[in-house]
Amino acid sequence: MPPIDTAKRILQSYSGPPLRLMEVCGTHTHAIFRYGIRTLLPPSITLISGPGCPVCVTPTAYIDEAIYLAEHGVTLTTFGDLLRVPGTSETLADARSHGANICIVYTPLDAVEYAKNHPDEPVTFLSVGFETTTPASCLAVAEAQKQGVSNFTLLTANKTMDAAYLAMADACDAYLYPGHVCAITGARVPRALTERGISGAVTGFTPSELLTSLAALAKNYQDDPKRPFFLNAYPRVVTEQGSPAAQRLLNTYMEPEDTEWRGLGILPQSGLRLRPAYARYDARHIHHIPPQKGHPNPACRCGNILRGAITPPSCPLFRKTCTPDHPVGACMVSREGTCAAWYQYA
Repeated sequence: MPPIDTAKRILQSYSGPPLRLMEVCGTHTHAIFRYGIRTLLPPSITLISGPGCPVCVTPTAYIDEAIYLAEHGVTLTTFGDLLRVPGTSETLADARSHGANICIVYTPLDAVEYAKNHPDEPVTFLSVGFETTTPASCLAVAEAQKQGVSNFTLLTANKTMDAAYLAMADACDAYLYPGHVCAITGARVPRALTERGISGAVTGFTPSELLTSLAALAKNYQDDPKRPFFLNAYPRVVTEQGSPAAQRLLNTYMEPEDTEWRGLGILPQSGLRLRPAYARYDARHIHHIPPQKGHPNPACRCGNILRGAITPPSCPLFRKTCTPDHPVGACMVSREGTCAAWYQYA
């Protein structure tokens, strides 16, 4: 029997206790919907969409910081999906329509190049991401230093996933770990969580990889719900040690700090900021940004959705006030957002 058929048979014949599986990665959420995998699961297996989108977990206060910079003459460079994430009173797109200089770039190195070509403008790159994209921001700092580009800074909202796995452990029985993050950190990071009683599987994005991981988790839970289990079902990309080069970049330029996650609150040592040696590239240090409290729309339920407490249809704004054309919350803005996936597929 082909592996994919075996996986389907295991899932459809599952007879263990109720099992909650959380796909941490937003791309997994979209793939699971697109391939119809939810329809293959028995009622006793529930899939929960977790906080696996860096734009989604970026708090409102960060958007307010960026808008403060834009309103005080700083040119912002950013990826496009951040433009429509609501701040307390407006989005970056709103600020741009009011005259703020906000440029879309494809890589942090593009931002360095812009700063080099516009030496009279203070230029800040909005550095949002997990371990997957943070090394590129580190490379941008290295390149700015190498070329003597003195008008370039980062406004960091970079995060690491370890603390989120621990914070969300009570919301599920096992994780589908994000393959791209684990390609950087290595399988050893989630594997070590079994010592803390946390089960999960690293998986890719094909139907076969997703079904294999789900079936392996289901079989283990059926055999022994109390036995922590780990599987690397993405070995063509994820090695045990991960990417040493990317890890060196992170360790050279960044250091951990406590940081806020939308929906999860302050998670200790889960953020990344530039080390003091690179403070000249830190926008908060250079531009003296005052603390921003950030006040999200109280009717938006993104925080509850990100921690798996509810699904998007339970939000009173979903498909009504909040749509992809008029997003109220970050989960509808991002292409990897849970609300965007439910709107498109469910």
